[in-house]
Amino acid sequence: MSKDSDYIFHEYTYSFCPLCMTLSPAKIVIKDGKVYILKQCKKHGKRMDILEEDAEYYKKEFEYSKPGTLSKTQTKTLRGCPYDCGLCPDHEQHTCIALIEITNGCNLKCPTCYANSGVGKFLSLKKIGKMMDLFKEAESGEPGVLQISGGEPTVHPQVIEIIKMAQEKGIKQVMLNTNGIRISTDLEFVKQLSRFKKGFEIYMQFDGFDEKANKRIRGKPMNEMRMRAIDNLTKYEIPITLVATVENGVNDKELGKIFEFALNRPYIRGVNFQPLAFFGRLNHPDPNNRITMTGIINRLEEQTNGILLKKDFIPLPCHPERVAFTYLYRKGSGFVPVTRHLNAKEYIPLIKNTFSFKPEDFTEKLELNIAGCDCFGLLKKLRPLIPDNYAKKSQKEKKKHLDENTFRVSIVSFVDAYNFDMKSMKKECIHIITPDLKRIPFSSFNMIHRAKYALK
Repeated sequence: MSKDSDYIFHEYTYSFCPLCMTLSPAKIVIKDGKVYILKQCKKHGKRMDILEEDAEYYKKEFEYSKPGTLSKTQTKTLRGCPYDCGLCPDHEQHTCIALIEITNGCNLKCPTCYANSGVGKFLSLKKIGKMMDLFKEAESGEPGVLQISGGEPTVHPQVIEIIKMAQEKGIKQVMLNTNGIRISTDLEFVKQLSRFKKGFEIYMQFDGFDEKANKRIRGKPMNEMRMRAIDNLTKYEIPITLVATVENGVNDKELGKIFEFALNRPYIRGVNFQPLAFFGRLNHPDPNNRITMTGIINRLEEQTNGILLKKDFIPLPCHPERVAFTYLYRKGSGFVPVTRHLNAKEYIPLIKNTFSFKPEDFTEKLELNIAGCDCFGLLKKLRPLIPDNYAKKSQKEKKKHLDENTFRVSIVSFVDAYNFDMKSMKKECIHIITPDLKRIPFSSFNMIHRAKYALK
């Protein structure tokens, strides 16, 4: 009697053998409710690496796909993805978030660092300015989010001037990607950062409260320092997003606690969860014991006492396989996800191809609808969450209202040699701006391009 396969074939792609980094045809398959990439390397044979923990959610992600946003390119398509990064004409998405690594120096030595940062050099203001100009030009004068990153960017002696330059060049959303160490000790530095509150945010590492987990992820205890940093930023009313690197069996049981802490602290506007990616300094990972984007969604549902449900999370249309998000809005004494009582697929036209999608995007549409027809039927459904006089508020009052009454949760999963799926790679919208003026997707940069660009 013939025997059936133990998996369901879902689709065809290309993936890497993580042992020899050979790119080969592969299958995306579903087995026991999970999603895997089945690879066949000529040298190392067959292997199956996990892609997502929840096949049900994974299959629904593609219902949120939209046509990609066009972007100018800097390289030609010669060898194929992911070797022609620059961006090449074969890439399917523009730059939602641009990272400029102003130094590869760092005041931590995290065992999980994707950049293997340590003692390093600093980019000059002149070079950084040219990189910002490339970002603007490539996005036709309308750049999205710029992250000032590293290494640890606060060790750069001109970091204040760099942020100022970004705003002077018309980049409307700037994030400082930091571990918080300098912010926790240098109050004068925090005071200088407070000048940039409009269109500025601190994107700060916060992996949980268990110091054993902090030592595993960051190499040392972090709680006391992080609390001082948050207190200092709060004192100067600087918006914060907490960023948690999540490792299975290390801090994945603390996701609800991180969310609850962030939700109840003033000036923390959101939390971003990132499954640990297997590149950089991390040694000997167990690829089938990894946490995935859908794994984080399910753990948040389990750990937040009904505040967050799996159905509340929407795949981001510009990269639905790798990014999911939800927004919460204050209702009475608590918060409710905006998506809880909506069929989110009906409102995909309102969601831009950008990671910088904000509650403001909905409220702008609502203001238009207040003056005319409710074309999407959204006004009626969101009316209980929006003050009657919202449209008449000043821009300052609207910002204050949104700061105090909205909260975002996002999950971003990066691609490494184990979970590499070429069709997903072509849509990655978080890009490194390189000193030689190219844009390289964050994942492919860390897999195969970083060594070329090490600051020496």
